[in-house]
Amino acid sequence: MSTPRNTSENTSPQGQGEDRFAEVVTLIHGARQRCLQAVNTHLIELYWQVGAYISRKIESAEWGDAVVTQLAAHLARTQPGLRGFTRPNLFRMRQFYEAYRHDEVVSPLVRQLPWTHNMIILSQSKRVEEREFYVRLAIRERWSKRELERQMRTALFERSVTDPVKASASLADAHPQALSVFRDTYLLEFLDLPDTHAEADLHRGLLQRLQRFLIELGRDFCFVGAEYPLQVGGRDFALDLLLFHRGLNCLVAVELKVGRFEPEHLGKLNFYLEALDRTVRKPHENPSIGVLLCASKHDEVVEYALNRSLSPALVAEYQTQLPDKALLQAKLQEFYALDAG
Repeated sequence: MSTPRNTSENTSPQGQGEDRFAEVVTLIHGARQRCLQAVNTHLIELYWQVGAYISRKIESAEWGDAVVTQLAAHLARTQPGLRGFTRPNLFRMRQFYEAYRHDEVVSPLVRQLPWTHNMIILSQSKRVEEREFYVRLAIRERWSKRELERQMRTALFERSVTDPVKASASLADAHPQALSVFRDTYLLEFLDLPDTHAEADLHRGLLQRLQRFLIELGRDFCFVGAEYPLQVGGRDFALDLLLFHRGLNCLVAVELKVGRFEPEHLGKLNFYLEALDRTVRKPHENPSIGVLLCASKHDEVVEYALNRSLSPALVAEYQTQLPDKALLQAKLQEFYALDAG
Protein backbone atom coordinates (compact mmCIF):
# COMPACT_ATOMS: atom_id res chain seq x y z
CA MET A 1 0.00 0.00 0.00
CA SER A 2 1.52 3.30 -1.03
CA THR A 3 1.97 6.10 1.49
CA PRO A 4 -0.14 9.17 0.80
CA ARG A 5 2.04 11.95 -0.53
CA ASN A 6 2.11 15.34 1.12
CA THR A 7 0.08 17.54 -1.20
CA SER A 8 1.84 20.67 0.08
CA GLU A 9 5.11 19.36 -1.37
CA ASN A 10 3.45 19.00 -4.77
CA THR A 11 2.12 22.53 -4.84
CA SER A 12 3.52 24.32 -7.85
CA PRO A 13 5.31 27.65 -7.41
CA GLN A 14 2.48 29.31 -9.26
CA GLY A 15 -0.03 27.74 -6.92
CA GLN A 16 1.77 29.08 -3.88
CA GLY A 17 1.29 32.64 -5.11
CA GLU A 18 3.97 34.99 -6.24
CA ASP A 19 4.00 37.34 -3.28
CA ARG A 20 7.17 35.65 -2.08
CA PHE A 21 8.98 37.04 -5.13
CA ALA A 22 7.75 40.61 -4.62
CA GLU A 23 10.86 41.68 -2.70
CA VAL A 24 13.16 40.48 -5.47
CA VAL A 25 11.08 42.27 -8.10
CA THR A 26 11.22 45.44 -5.99
CA LEU A 27 15.01 45.16 -5.76
CA ILE A 28 15.27 44.78 -9.54
CA HIS A 29 13.01 47.74 -10.27
CA GLY A 30 14.85 49.86 -7.70
CA ALA A 31 18.24 49.02 -9.21
CA ARG A 32 17.01 49.75 -12.73
CA GLN A 33 15.60 53.09 -11.64
CA ARG A 34 18.89 54.02 -9.97
CA CYS A 35 20.79 53.05 -13.12
CA LEU A 36 18.54 55.19 -15.29
CA GLN A 37 18.88 58.10 -12.87
CA ALA A 38 22.67 57.72 -12.87
CA VAL A 39 22.76 57.68 -16.67
CA ASN A 40 20.59 60.79 -16.80
CA THR A 41 22.75 62.59 -14.24
CA HIS A 42 25.92 61.85 -16.22
CA LEU A 43 24.25 62.90 -19.48
CA ILE A 44 23.09 66.24 -18.05
CA GLU A 45 26.55 66.77 -16.58
CA LEU A 46 28.06 66.15 -20.02
CA TYR A 47 25.68 68.65 -21.63
CA TRP A 48 26.55 71.13 -18.87
CA GLN A 49 30.29 70.75 -19.52
CA VAL A 50 29.88 71.06 -23.30
CA GLY A 51 27.67 74.13 -22.82
CA ALA A 52 30.26 75.66 -20.48
CA TYR A 53 33.06 75.02 -22.97
CA ILE A 54 31.15 76.62 -25.86
CA SER A 55 30.09 79.55 -23.66
CA ARG A 56 33.66 80.31 -22.61
CA LYS A 57 34.93 80.08 -26.20
CA ILE A 58 32.27 82.47 -27.48
CA GLU A 59 32.62 84.91 -24.57
CA SER A 60 36.38 85.08 -25.10
CA ALA A 61 35.78 85.72 -28.82
CA GLU A 62 37.77 82.61 -29.73
CA TRP A 63 34.67 81.17 -31.39
CA GLY A 64 31.75 82.50 -33.33
CA ASP A 65 28.48 80.83 -34.25
CA ALA A 66 30.12 79.38 -37.37
CA VAL A 67 32.57 77.40 -35.25
CA VAL A 68 29.69 75.75 -33.40
CA THR A 69 28.28 74.71 -36.75
CA GLN A 70 31.67 73.26 -37.67
CA LEU A 71 31.82 71.41 -34.33
CA ALA A 72 28.42 69.82 -34.98
CA ALA A 73 29.56 68.71 -38.44
CA HIS A 74 32.82 67.37 -37.05
CA LEU A 75 31.06 65.29 -34.38
CA ALA A 76 28.56 63.93 -36.93
CA ARG A 77 31.42 62.92 -39.23
CA THR A 78 33.86 61.46 -36.69
CA GLN A 79 31.35 60.08 -34.16
CA PRO A 80 28.65 58.51 -36.33
CA GLY A 81 26.91 56.77 -33.41
CA LEU A 82 26.74 59.93 -31.31
CA ARG A 83 23.29 61.49 -31.05
CA GLY A 84 22.05 64.79 -29.68
CA PHE A 85 24.98 66.99 -30.69
CA THR A 86 23.40 68.85 -33.58
CA ARG A 87 24.00 72.57 -34.00
CA PRO A 88 20.66 73.56 -32.34
CA ASN A 89 21.35 71.23 -29.42
CA LEU A 90 24.86 72.57 -28.92
CA PHE A 91 23.43 76.08 -28.63
CA ARG A 92 20.79 74.73 -26.19
CA MET A 93 23.61 73.32 -24.07
CA ARG A 94 25.23 76.72 -24.01
CA GLN A 95 21.90 78.34 -23.05
CA PHE A 96 21.36 75.69 -20.36
CA TYR A 97 24.75 76.38 -18.80
CA GLU A 98 24.40 80.17 -18.94
CA ALA A 99 20.91 80.06 -17.39
CA TYR A 100 22.03 78.23 -14.25
CA ARG A 101 25.79 78.75 -13.89
CA HIS A 102 25.43 81.40 -11.15
CA ASP A 103 22.51 79.66 -9.42
CA GLU A 104 24.03 77.51 -6.68
CA VAL A 105 20.59 76.33 -5.53
CA VAL A 106 19.01 75.22 -8.81
CA SER A 107 22.07 74.08 -10.78
CA PRO A 108 22.39 70.82 -8.76
CA LEU A 109 18.65 70.19 -9.11
CA VAL A 110 18.51 70.32 -12.92
CA ARG A 111 20.71 67.23 -13.03
CA GLN A 112 17.80 65.27 -11.57
CA LEU A 113 15.55 66.00 -14.55
CA PRO A 114 15.66 64.56 -18.07
CA TRP A 115 17.05 66.82 -20.78
CA THR A 116 13.61 67.18 -22.38
CA HIS A 117 12.12 68.46 -19.11
CA ASN A 118 14.96 70.95 -18.71
CA MET A 119 14.45 72.28 -22.21
CA ILE A 120 10.70 72.71 -21.69
CA ILE A 121 11.25 74.67 -18.49
CA LEU A 122 14.07 76.74 -19.94
CA SER A 123 12.22 77.63 -23.13
CA GLN A 124 8.85 78.46 -21.53
CA SER A 125 9.84 80.18 -18.28
CA LYS A 126 10.30 83.93 -18.28
CA ARG A 127 11.60 84.41 -14.74
CA VAL A 128 14.33 82.87 -12.61
CA GLU A 129 11.74 82.17 -9.89
CA GLU A 130 9.52 80.43 -12.40
CA ARG A 131 12.32 78.12 -13.55
CA GLU A 132 13.11 77.13 -9.97
CA PHE A 133 9.41 76.60 -9.22
CA TYR A 134 8.92 74.13 -12.09
CA VAL A 135 12.27 72.38 -11.56
CA ARG A 136 11.43 71.68 -7.91
CA LEU A 137 7.86 70.56 -8.62
CA ALA A 138 8.85 68.38 -11.58
CA ILE A 139 11.31 66.57 -9.33
CA ARG A 140 8.93 66.26 -6.39
CA GLU A 141 5.90 65.19 -8.41
CA ARG A 142 7.88 63.16 -10.97
CA TRP A 143 5.88 64.71 -13.77
CA SER A 144 5.97 63.14 -17.19
CA LYS A 145 6.87 65.41 -20.12
CA ARG A 146 3.18 65.65 -20.96
CA GLU A 147 2.15 66.59 -17.42
CA LEU A 148 4.92 69.19 -17.13
CA GLU A 149 3.71 70.81 -20.35
CA ARG A 150 0.14 70.75 -19.05
CA GLN A 151 1.06 72.39 -15.75
CA MET A 152 2.96 75.13 -17.55
CA ARG A 153 0.09 75.58 -20.00
CA THR A 154 -2.30 76.05 -17.07
CA ALA A 155 0.00 78.75 -15.62
CA LEU A 156 0.54 76.98 -12.33
CA PHE A 157 3.37 79.33 -11.36
CA GLU A 158 1.31 82.47 -11.98
CA ARG A 159 -1.65 81.02 -10.08
CA SER A 160 0.50 79.93 -7.14
CA VAL A 161 2.17 83.34 -6.76
CA THR A 162 -0.88 85.57 -7.23
CA ASP A 163 -3.44 83.30 -5.53
CA PRO A 164 -1.91 81.53 -2.52
CA VAL A 165 -3.90 78.80 -0.81
CA LYS A 166 -6.70 79.97 1.52
CA ALA A 167 -6.38 77.97 4.75
CA SER A 168 -7.24 78.22 8.43
CA ALA A 169 -4.54 79.13 10.94
CA SER A 170 -4.91 75.73 12.58
CA LEU A 171 -3.88 74.05 9.32
CA ALA A 172 -0.49 75.75 9.41
CA ASP A 173 -0.15 74.86 13.10
CA ALA A 174 -1.07 71.18 12.68
CA HIS A 175 0.68 70.71 9.31
CA PRO A 176 3.41 73.33 8.65
CA GLN A 177 4.23 71.78 5.24
CA ALA A 178 0.62 71.72 4.06
CA LEU A 179 0.64 75.18 2.47
CA SER A 180 3.19 73.96 -0.08
CA VAL A 181 1.10 70.84 -0.82
CA PHE A 182 -2.32 72.33 -1.53
CA ARG A 183 -3.35 74.92 -4.11
CA ASP A 184 -5.90 77.69 -4.32
CA THR A 185 -7.18 76.46 -7.71
CA TYR A 186 -7.31 73.02 -9.32
CA LEU A 187 -7.73 72.55 -13.06
CA LEU A 188 -10.21 69.79 -13.97
CA GLU A 189 -10.44 70.45 -17.71
CA PHE A 190 -9.82 66.75 -18.35
CA LEU A 191 -13.33 65.96 -17.03
CA ASP A 192 -14.95 67.64 -20.05
CA LEU A 193 -17.80 68.92 -17.89
CA PRO A 194 -20.30 71.41 -19.33
CA ASP A 195 -20.53 74.86 -17.77
CA THR A 196 -23.74 73.81 -16.05
CA HIS A 197 -23.26 70.53 -14.20
CA ALA A 198 -24.57 68.86 -11.07
CA GLU A 199 -22.56 67.71 -8.07
CA ALA A 200 -23.23 64.12 -9.13
CA ASP A 201 -21.63 64.85 -12.53
CA LEU A 202 -18.53 66.27 -10.85
CA HIS A 203 -18.32 63.38 -8.40
CA ARG A 204 -18.75 60.77 -11.13
CA GLY A 205 -16.24 62.50 -13.40
CA LEU A 206 -13.57 62.59 -10.69
CA LEU A 207 -13.98 58.88 -9.99
CA GLN A 208 -13.86 58.01 -13.69
CA ARG A 209 -10.68 60.05 -14.17
CA LEU A 210 -9.27 59.33 -10.73
CA GLN A 211 -5.68 58.93 -11.89
CA ARG A 212 -5.71 62.33 -13.60
CA PHE A 213 -7.32 63.89 -10.52
CA LEU A 214 -4.65 62.46 -8.21
CA ILE A 215 -1.90 63.76 -10.51
CA GLU A 216 -3.47 67.21 -10.40
CA LEU A 217 -3.66 67.04 -6.59
CA GLY A 218 -0.08 65.82 -6.16
CA ARG A 219 1.94 62.63 -6.14
CA ASP A 220 1.59 61.79 -2.44
CA PHE A 221 -2.22 61.71 -2.49
CA CYS A 222 -3.82 58.25 -2.29
CA PHE A 223 -7.48 57.39 -2.80
CA VAL A 224 -9.30 55.84 0.18
CA GLY A 225 -12.97 55.95 -0.78
CA ALA A 226 -15.95 57.80 -2.27
CA GLU A 227 -19.18 58.49 -0.42
CA TYR A 228 -17.17 57.35 2.58
CA PRO A 229 -19.58 56.23 5.33
CA LEU A 230 -19.43 57.86 8.75
CA GLN A 231 -21.82 57.07 11.57
CA VAL A 232 -22.43 59.55 14.37
CA GLY A 233 -25.24 59.42 16.93
CA GLY A 234 -26.87 56.49 15.19
CA ARG A 235 -27.11 58.46 11.92
CA ASP A 236 -25.36 57.71 8.66
CA PHE A 237 -23.35 60.35 6.82
CA ALA A 238 -21.34 60.17 3.59
CA LEU A 239 -18.17 62.12 2.87
CA ASP A 240 -17.75 62.93 -0.85
CA LEU A 241 -14.11 61.81 -1.12
CA LEU A 242 -11.62 60.50 1.39
CA LEU A 243 -7.92 60.64 0.51
CA PHE A 244 -4.66 60.09 2.35
CA HIS A 245 -1.49 62.13 1.99
CA ARG A 246 1.65 60.11 2.58
CA GLY A 247 3.96 63.06 3.18
CA LEU A 248 1.67 64.74 5.70
CA ASN A 249 0.64 61.34 7.12
CA CYS A 250 -3.00 62.24 7.44
CA LEU A 251 -6.47 61.67 6.04
CA VAL A 252 -7.81 64.36 3.70
CA ALA A 253 -11.57 64.90 3.54
CA VAL A 254 -12.82 66.49 0.31
CA GLU A 255 -16.28 67.99 0.05
CA LEU A 256 -17.52 69.04 -3.40
CA LYS A 257 -19.71 72.07 -4.12
CA VAL A 258 -20.74 73.00 -7.67
CA GLY A 259 -21.83 76.48 -6.59
CA ARG A 260 -20.04 79.33 -4.86
CA PHE A 261 -18.56 78.97 -1.40
CA GLU A 262 -20.88 79.70 1.49
CA PRO A 263 -19.67 80.03 5.12
CA GLU A 264 -22.03 77.30 6.32
CA HIS A 265 -20.21 74.76 4.14
CA LEU A 266 -17.34 74.78 6.62
CA GLY A 267 -19.59 73.60 9.45
CA LYS A 268 -20.32 70.33 7.69
CA LEU A 269 -16.67 69.86 6.74
CA ASN A 270 -15.57 70.45 10.35
CA PHE A 271 -18.12 67.86 11.47
CA TYR A 272 -16.61 65.29 9.09
CA LEU A 273 -13.09 66.05 10.33
CA GLU A 274 -14.13 65.46 13.93
CA ALA A 275 -15.78 62.17 12.98
CA LEU A 276 -12.71 61.04 11.04
CA ASP A 277 -10.32 61.87 13.86
CA ARG A 278 -12.48 60.08 16.45
CA THR A 279 -13.46 56.97 14.53
CA VAL A 280 -11.18 56.48 11.50
CA ARG A 281 -7.78 58.05 12.13
CA LYS A 282 -5.10 55.65 13.34
CA PRO A 283 -2.96 56.47 16.41
CA HIS A 284 0.22 57.14 14.38
CA GLU A 285 -1.53 59.50 11.93
CA ASN A 286 -1.71 63.28 12.17
CA PRO A 287 -5.03 65.17 12.48
CA SER A 288 -7.19 65.05 9.36
CA ILE A 289 -7.31 67.93 6.88
CA GLY A 290 -10.48 69.18 5.20
CA VAL A 291 -10.67 70.54 1.66
CA LEU A 292 -13.78 72.32 0.43
CA LEU A 293 -13.59 72.23 -3.37
CA CYS A 294 -16.09 74.64 -4.87
CA ALA A 295 -16.85 76.13 -8.28
CA SER A 296 -16.28 79.73 -7.16
CA LYS A 297 -15.45 81.73 -4.06
CA HIS A 298 -14.97 85.27 -2.87
CA ASP A 299 -11.63 85.62 -1.08
CA GLU A 300 -12.94 88.00 1.58
CA VAL A 301 -15.82 85.66 2.45
CA VAL A 302 -13.37 82.76 2.64
CA GLU A 303 -11.02 84.75 4.87
CA TYR A 304 -13.79 85.63 7.31
CA ALA A 305 -15.10 82.07 7.42
CA LEU A 306 -11.67 80.51 7.99
CA ASN A 307 -10.49 83.09 10.52
CA ARG A 308 -12.37 81.53 13.45
CA SER A 309 -12.20 77.94 12.25
CA LEU A 310 -10.49 75.63 14.73
CA SER A 311 -10.15 72.82 12.19
CA PRO A 312 -7.23 72.32 9.78
CA ALA A 313 -9.21 73.18 6.66
CA LEU A 314 -8.87 75.08 3.40
CA VAL A 315 -11.13 76.33 0.63
CA ALA A 316 -10.08 75.78 -2.98
CA GLU A 317 -11.69 76.41 -6.32
CA TYR A 318 -11.95 74.03 -9.26
CA GLN A 319 -12.07 75.17 -12.87
CA THR A 320 -13.28 73.16 -15.84
CA GLN A 321 -11.66 75.39 -18.47
CA LEU A 322 -8.03 76.37 -18.96
CA PRO A 323 -7.33 79.85 -17.56
CA ASP A 324 -6.40 82.87 -19.65
CA LYS A 325 -2.62 82.68 -19.35
CA ALA A 326 -2.05 86.16 -20.75
CA LEU A 327 -4.35 87.61 -18.08
CA LEU A 328 -2.52 85.67 -15.36
CA GLN A 329 0.86 86.86 -16.61
CA ALA A 330 -0.36 90.45 -16.54
CA LYS A 331 -1.57 89.87 -12.99
CA LEU A 332 1.83 88.42 -12.10
CA GLN A 333 3.65 91.47 -13.52
CA GLU A 334 1.41 93.71 -11.42
CA PHE A 335 2.17 91.58 -8.37
CA TYR A 336 5.94 91.92 -8.86
CA ALA A 337 5.62 95.65 -9.53
CA LEU A 338 3.74 96.15 -6.27
CA ASP A 339 6.21 93.95 -4.42
CA ALA A 340 9.14 95.94 -5.76
CA GLY A 341 7.46 99.20 -4.78
